[in-house]
Amino acid sequence: MAVSQAMQRTSSALLALSLLVACKTQTQPPADTSATAKPGPEVEPEVASQVLSIMDADTNPCDDFYRYACGGWIDATELPADQPRYGRFQSLAEGNQEALRAILETDEGKLGTFYGACMDAEAVEAAGLSALEPVMSAIAGLKKRSSLPEVAGMLAAHDVSTLFAFQIGPDHKDPTLNIAHLSQGGLGMPDREYYLEEGPQADALRAAYTAHVAQMLDAAGLSGKAAPGVVAFETALARASKPRDQMRDPAKQYNRISREELAALTPGFDWGKYFTAVGLPEVEALNVYPPEFFTAMSEAMKKARVDTLRAYLAWQVLHESASQLPAAFVESDFVFFRKTLAGQAEPTPRWKRCVRATDALLRDELGQLYVAEHFSSDNRSVALEMITGIEAAFEAGLPGLSWMDDETRGRAVEKMKAIVNKIGYPERWRSYDGVDIGKDHLANVLVASKHDKTRRLSQYGKPVDKQEWHMSPPTVNAYYNPPYNEMVFPAGILQPPFFSASYPMAMNFGGIGMVMGHELTHGFDDQGRKFDGAGQLTEWWNETAVTKFEERAQCVDDLYSSYEVQPGVRLNGKLTLGENIADLGGIKQAHQAYLAWAEANGEDPRAQAIEGLTAEQLMFVAFGQIWCSKSTPEVDKMYALTDPHSHPRYRINGPLSNLPGFWEAFSCEEGTPMHPPADAVCEVW
Repeated sequence: MAVSQAMQRTSSALLALSLLVACKTQTQPPADTSATAKPGPEVEPEVASQVLSIMDADTNPCDDFYRYACGGWIDATELPADQPRYGRFQSLAEGNQEALRAILETDEGKLGTFYGACMDAEAVEAAGLSALEPVMSAIAGLKKRSSLPEVAGMLAAHDVSTLFAFQIGPDHKDPTLNIAHLSQGGLGMPDREYYLEEGPQADALRAAYTAHVAQMLDAAGLSGKAAPGVVAFETALARASKPRDQMRDPAKQYNRISREELAALTPGFDWGKYFTAVGLPEVEALNVYPPEFFTAMSEAMKKARVDTLRAYLAWQVLHESASQLPAAFVESDFVFFRKTLAGQAEPTPRWKRCVRATDALLRDELGQLYVAEHFSSDNRSVALEMITGIEAAFEAGLPGLSWMDDETRGRAVEKMKAIVNKIGYPERWRSYDGVDIGKDHLANVLVASKHDKTRRLSQYGKPVDKQEWHMSPPTVNAYYNPPYNEMVFPAGILQPPFFSASYPMAMNFGGIGMVMGHELTHGFDDQGRKFDGAGQLTEWWNETAVTKFEERAQCVDDLYSSYEVQPGVRLNGKLTLGENIADLGGIKQAHQAYLAWAEANGEDPRAQAIEGLTAEQLMFVAFGQIWCSKSTPEVDKMYALTDPHSHPRYRINGPLSNLPGFWEAFSCEEGTPMHPPADAVCEVW
């Protein structure tokens, strides 16, 4: 039942700040028109027309660059009824979904069978919860508290997380070896704050959640009267949980203990039963964080009634698989999680849910077909060339960072040169030979989830597979992975508006180039910097550099904490710190890499590219237009609590208002909203 977890891996959400000042778009010196002048880029008319239609030229770029770059799109675009946040990022993702849909509707093999069973609404209704019967029967058989670890372990083997999160991954002190990681979890709502926040609105939300839990239990033939007890139990877990912004320090997250030490933390919880039921009775290498959560979890279990624990486990199964169940469950899940929490007007169409499920559970089989039809090898080679330019820009900028000492600077270069770049798709595809797909959709979901969980569990105690990918090829996203020291750019993001062979390179650097710089900077943000070039968690910086870095990181924290996304709702600068540092560094590296490319290729960045914009200005506009977005107030609040990325407005205005190259390109005078006073400017990388 991993599908609902996989679907929660949303594309990055972003943000921008609006202030008022004065500057003009065209105050740069005119381009050199002599016979020896370098030419500007050639821009296809359709590309130029699209860029201009998205912009709002009536807005001063030095007042609010987000509005300047995106105002035309914002005014012309309606928020789709089936999405609480929609932007050009999501538009690209939808295009990829359409491409996958076309593949699935014509496939005559396992993929087509899986998708077809999902799309057969009548068959899903007729089958009901029959495929879940063995799981629900095991839960119903829980008659005494001492059996809870065994049942929870059985559910974990089916990829249903209860009580806490359990996964296999690299040992951060020895990134060549996979160990077991246990961390806080067990909640149904998106964050602990939903359980603990005070006030009438929070009370009303919890009442709606309790009613939703009751509806789901009733629909499954269980007693909805158990819902208040379930919510009370989850509230106890929420009180034991650390806030998200306190869960970001990798050094504090590393707490390797023995089985005996784990047992001492949780009196009454039989870990032998749990790990045996999971399928890993031999587990000894354990990283547990935060330890105090597990002690509090054990206490909460002792205080809860056995019938409450049964209802809690059953609820978690229904919650985890809700989007794959009959209509009554889908509707109840939509009303609370999408409509009430996120402000989404209409349910997600069935075909989209079925495409996502197939991509999540049979991703490499589907990914191969997507790559064959929609990804050019030329894109891969150009992307690698651009990454080389981004890395060169990063290295070239290090001597200008006065806060770094030479020794730490040299080690940073060594780490950067050790980064592995993965483009498009994995070198080795996973096999799904053991996954038997039939006409019962829920049964298909269960068998595919169990297959993938078994694969991941089998990695315990084995060498880390550095070839493994953690996103499917059609995904519109990218990531940096600290223990692997790698950057990964799936095929799905290597297309407009991020990248196109028909774009001038200024736009490509503003788009995918910024993404590359962003991921590279993640290797040196407040989390990534604590891992060395081999992916090991260790302090490889000089103490003075650490202190100066933290001072600059605090500047970023303070800046983004001042941004308000809705009245009374501010960003959490600590939660978003890593992404904000990456955004600031990403656009700086992309800008410098573009200028270097232009110099090497005889292009004048200050020559006009399209009407009213030089090539350099176009690069910044292309960056801004990636994140044009509209959203509901509800989802803005939810993301402010839970998303490590800033709101789209501030992912644009935040980095650009702190970038001297931007001020110069648009002649923004100091004191304007997009050019703050010198003592208020943040720079890390």
